[in-house]
Amino acid sequence: MRKLLRAALILLPLQCVVFGQHWEVGVAGGYGFLRDVPVTAGTVSGTAGMAPGMAAGALLGNQISRFVGGEVRYTYQADDLRVTAGSVTAKATAQTHAIHYDVLIHATNKDARVRPFLAAGAGVKLYRGTGTEPAYQPLSNLVLLTHTNEAKPLVSFGGGIKVSVSPRVLFRIDVRDYATPVPSNLLATPPGSKMSGWMHDFVFLVGISSVF
Repeated sequence: MRKLLRAALILLPLQCVVFGQHWEVGVAGGYGFLRDVPVTAGTVSGTAGMAPGMAAGALLGNQISRFVGGEVRYTYQADDLRVTAGSVTAKATAQTHAIHYDVLIHATNKDARVRPFLAAGAGVKLYRGTGTEPAYQPLSNLVLLTHTNEAKPLVSFGGGIKVSVSPRVLFRIDVRDYATPVPSNLLATPPGSKMSGWMHDFVFLVGISSVF
């Protein structure tokens, strides 16, 4: 968590260097779906990653120009770790915390009632194993699901739409792909096992913001 706070102190000044007329503070909730990565151990193959789970977050944004804006976002997700091979699945409780800065390119100007947008940015994501590790885990020859903390660099892509419901209130739908390298300490591979690829976390959020 200290790493996330340090990242926030780095990212937040990016918002403050431009004193635009329109600022936005909002909250959102939704669901995340992660794409598992392949893992092999000899002739045995499977997938490892995190199960779908709820998501919630907050944002602080600024309108830089008529079409360009930026925002710092924090997203919490409750996602179980998992490894699957055939009909067998092993799980362990976990959660993630992501903080990042996105640049937003809007399709309409800042005074429009409906504003579709594309977003891209970068930040950091903290993976946390929670609970108690089991004495025995199925498929431990492929991946060991550990209860450790691991921070990874994050790349954010996506978009959404903002709808003005009053002069000071926005309704938002956001879609993001949070991509990070595999957290190899949390999803640990024993000798003889190989895992490759990036973790892609597709997050769908519905929220409300106040503009001032």
